[in-house]
Amino acid sequence: MNRRDLKKGYMLNTFPGKELPVLEKFKIIRVAGFDGVEPPSHLEPEEVLRARDETGLAIPSVSCGQQSRPLSHPDASKRAAAVEGIKQALRVAKRYGASSILVVPGGVTEEISYADAYRRNQEELRKAVPLAEELGVKLALENVWNHFLLTPMEAARFVDEFNSPAVGWHFDIGNVVYLGWPEQWIRILGKRIQKLHIKEYSRKKMNERGLRAGFAVEYLEGDNDWPAVMKALDDIGYHGWGIAEPAWRPEGVEPATRLRQIAEKMDRIFAM
Repeated sequence: MNRRDLKKGYMLNTFPGKELPVLEKFKIIRVAGFDGVEPPSHLEPEEVLRARDETGLAIPSVSCGQQSRPLSHPDASKRAAAVEGIKQALRVAKRYGASSILVVPGGVTEEISYADAYRRNQEELRKAVPLAEELGVKLALENVWNHFLLTPMEAARFVDEFNSPAVGWHFDIGNVVYLGWPEQWIRILGKRIQKLHIKEYSRKKMNERGLRAGFAVEYLEGDNDWPAVMKALDDIGYHGWGIAEPAWRPEGVEPATRLRQIAEKMDRIFAM
């Protein structure tokens, strides 16, 4: 088996099953074989810090997706609130020892033009860049299904236009399969990639049942060409975190069992 310098993380927002205290979730994640966890920015920091210290899990990234989505909104007050949410996530990430936060850019809609979304996202994100630089925590933009930044070359350009080492990319592998090939995105984004979200996708299910049905597939049973993805990561010299963001889980499987299954699948993927 190949050995790569990739660490397994788990996105806390996707924790399966009934509601549990943060510490219990961290314990299950640790026992399942993960090295770290990506919590959302709105949790009580002291509770997260206690869970981190008791389990020994690292916190490499903090997600602030919902708080950043209005960045392209026509209402300036909503955009200002999004910027404050990003700044709050940066401060929390610094306390946790995270090196980046996941930021979801504002999207394009029938009412929000592509040009306006591009301009507003850049204008508002620039307001958070000085704090990110001061804290040493990067703003890592994620590719999501919001009709914005639909190609890797455009995504790379968007990052580069900030002209700041504090702005990078949080690359979601599964989210681009319906648009193209993740390995091509990886080679173009290159050193801009700060973190990875590990997600599976099936074009067959997409074609049969609709776009989002493509996520209803087990790791290693979709259309991600994982050997090609791993080769692309090798080619750009990526070393760091692959964070599971499972979009599907089988019925009747307990959280501890499910997380062990995911950790084992990730070990197989990382060794390809």
